[in-house]
Amino acid sequence: MGIIFEERQSDSPFIETIWRSYAGDGGHFMSLAVSRWQMVVSRLRGRIAITLRGPETRASDAYCPPDAEFVGVFFRLGTFMPRLPASQLVDGELWLPQAGSRSFWLHGSTWQFPDFENIDVFVDRLFREGLLVHEPIVDAALQGRVTGLSQRSVQRRFLRATGLTHTNVHQIERARYATALLRQGMSILDVVDLAGYTDQPHLTRALKRWIGQTPAQIAAGATVLGFSRPFMQGQPLRALSDTARIGA
Repeated sequence: MGIIFEERQSDSPFIETIWRSYAGDGGHFMSLAVSRWQMVVSRLRGRIAITLRGPETRASDAYCPPDAEFVGVFFRLGTFMPRLPASQLVDGELWLPQAGSRSFWLHGSTWQFPDFENIDVFVDRLFREGLLVHEPIVDAALQGRVTGLSQRSVQRRFLRATGLTHTNVHQIERARYATALLRQGMSILDVVDLAGYTDQPHLTRALKRWIGQTPAQIAAGATVLGFSRPFMQGQPLRALSDTARIGA
């Protein structure tokens, strides 16, 4: 399919990674499950759009149109928009209405479309404006050091901030870790042991659900794209008037 993919890190405490891609020929690919939500700027045939994509709880077939360009940011777990909790975006997306050729609407204000070089500055501005926050309970829960709160309170705040349960996050991250080990040439049995699966069938079930391929397929070098699809399958850059909006 000829997808060119690049990513970089950021000093922003709210960002996991920043990425961009270009698809020359287009085509179908496997979109992996992912525990983080993301913001994606899409360009296709002179049109530009921005979407918020939620965590994905399963691997799925996806379509990339030819000559499409994307710039995206995966947010750190626990970072979310208080007016739009990540729980409302799981396995879905939200298109933000366009205000002009270079801007879009978000919560009653116009914002310029960010690019690969300045999207972290854009994210920091969202935080300063109170449109982005970070839930410290998520970090504490992931590190196993929550104190002074009931389990129900922790679960509720974790779910609101991430859209997923602690268990779901662990399962997705473990499957992606196992995939990385297989791609590095580690044997399936060693991956079972190192990633903490009970046996090979357990690993196989997990990877088929979260990654969309068996351990043998991954180990044999089958193509696995390690990012979530930034567009709806079969409906790239559809008319914004036909999609969900926020803040116009």
